[in-house]
Amino acid sequence: MNVHTSPYRVGNFEQGEMRGDVSRQWFARPADERFLSLDDLSACVHTRAAASVEARVATKTIELFAPEPKSVEDAHKLYVAQPAGLVPFTHWSFSQVATLAKAPAGFLRELPAQMVADVLTYRLRFAREAEQIKLYSTPEELRAATGPDYGRIYDHEVVAAVQQIAGNGTGDTNWKVPGVLNWRTHMYDPEAPVTTDSTTLYASDRDVFIFLVDDRNPIEVGKLPDGSPDLMFRGFYVQNSEVGSRALKLAAFYLRAVCMNRNLWGVEGFEEVSIRHTRLAPSRFIEEIRPALQSFANGSDNKLIEGVQAAKDAKIADNDEEALAWLQNRGLSSKRAKDLIAIVERDEQHPVRSVWDAAQGMTRMSQDVLHQDARLDLELEAKRWLDKVA
Repeated sequence: MNVHTSPYRVGNFEQGEMRGDVSRQWFARPADERFLSLDDLSACVHTRAAASVEARVATKTIELFAPEPKSVEDAHKLYVAQPAGLVPFTHWSFSQVATLAKAPAGFLRELPAQMVADVLTYRLRFAREAEQIKLYSTPEELRAATGPDYGRIYDHEVVAAVQQIAGNGTGDTNWKVPGVLNWRTHMYDPEAPVTTDSTTLYASDRDVFIFLVDDRNPIEVGKLPDGSPDLMFRGFYVQNSEVGSRALKLAAFYLRAVCMNRNLWGVEGFEEVSIRHTRLAPSRFIEEIRPALQSFANGSDNKLIEGVQAAKDAKIADNDEEALAWLQNRGLSSKRAKDLIAIVERDEQHPVRSVWDAAQGMTRMSQDVLHQDARLDLELEAKRWLDKVA
């Protein structure tokens, strides 16, 4: 494996899929949710967790207060009683309490706070979703209101697990914030500086999201049309919400490039593990996610190279008629099978003769499918073909 600290050529993006998972985060995050290092991110989530207290209370005993309206602003002030005093809701915790009270949060937000306090108090006493509730708050705000079996996985624990393999996330280990693809030259620069525009380390008042790559150590999986190496590198992202807005999720994969708006290009081998915040979630995080992350970080690239080679060596046809029959025997219609063969001949400049050829054609064909579920079905079928020979 050669360490690349200068730009290198990438391509063959049609061989994998383009994924917008990270780009959606990039577009949505304001400046105060972007961090330049894992140390800074860790300090932020540690601080808010240290200031937060969890209390299990009977749902019917929750007390809500709204001040007598003396101004327009007072009509929108709503508080919940906590041991330290009255604290306001966050947008998220209000939605959770409304759900537990079986009341529409969107409609309630349009009403005066005094009316909302009465409605929610009544609903929590007589139409509640759960007999008990977990309140998670700081002296400044109610951060979350969840059911009694909610298993909190703290954001700082997730960040700490990532730091075990990635250090500060800025290049002190193999794992770092990704570089940037130059679309004009197709050169990928792994050493592009980390800025608030390019960072992939995010945290808000309700979640954390981290995307890192090992882009200084690409591996060759084939050749580009000009004969230069077809390079890929490893990447993963992890996300979590200690207040219950999303599950804990770890995704690991190989990719060919990351562009400035953080779309992932030429992604292959995408795998995902997800854990909902149920009662056993904290122990499952320790037993499943942490080892999976460590295993991927320390994994041998030979597995990918060997899998690609096995798929290329797995011959399925000597001619187009046999390739057509092979595809139809796996559930493709005659038209779709012919379209796949045509795509491979057009993009690869050679006929479908191996499992690798067929899987690449299927992946490329899926990119032209408008409906996400149908597109995913095609991608999963291609993955099943590759898995059988890997």
